[in-house]
Amino acid sequence: MPEPVSRGDTSNFILKRLSDDDFALLQPHLEAVRLPVRKTLEARKRKIRNIYFMESGFASVVANGSGQDIEVGIIGREGMTGIAVLMSADRPVHETYIQVAGDGFSLSADSLRQAIDKSVSLHRDLLRFAYAFQIQVTQTALANGRSKIEERLCRWLLMADDRIDGDELPLTHEFLSFMLGVQRSGVTLALQRLERDGLIRARRGNVTIIDRRAMEKKSNGAYTPQKAP
Repeated sequence: MPEPVSRGDTSNFILKRLSDDDFALLQPHLEAVRLPVRKTLEARKRKIRNIYFMESGFASVVANGSGQDIEVGIIGREGMTGIAVLMSADRPVHETYIQVAGDGFSLSADSLRQAIDKSVSLHRDLLRFAYAFQIQVTQTALANGRSKIEERLCRWLLMADDRIDGDELPLTHEFLSFMLGVQRSGVTLALQRLERDGLIRARRGNVTIIDRRAMEKKSNGAYTPQKAP
């Protein structure tokens, strides 16, 4: 039988912030899991079986409209899946899957429901992340509507960099165009301009951030530094 998860075992912002009593409600049910690329954490309109607290890597929350998918949010070690469960629902309207491999802790959706039924403070703290994620989604919509491709690309790369260790991002041009909902050729040109300006280094399947401060400026207000919810 696996050892119980201790507070010192986690780098997840939510779990680290919980009170001792609230953490104890989740602790017996948390299981360490590997999260490989493309692993589905939530399927669109399918019942949520498990909740994931990210430790490393990150997941994309993807909406579908008129047959075209586009990313609406990112979840890394600052957060968790299962927002629908926190809202007394059990089926998400979007799909969530791993984009950069990592690790996390999981527990069943039923275990989470039982825990939040026992503790108002636990439910409140988890809802704080739900609110922070809602803000991220609205900021994404704003950036998609008003920002140039290059500015949106800077924003996305910085958000991804906030959620991983190191500055190397395993990303392809095709993947970035899919996440941003733009043509691949537009992403390629934007990456070339950022590389020419000395902000990144782009290699096949990999992007390395060289000058974060300059990228933040280049985003023209589209990027907001990541903070714990």
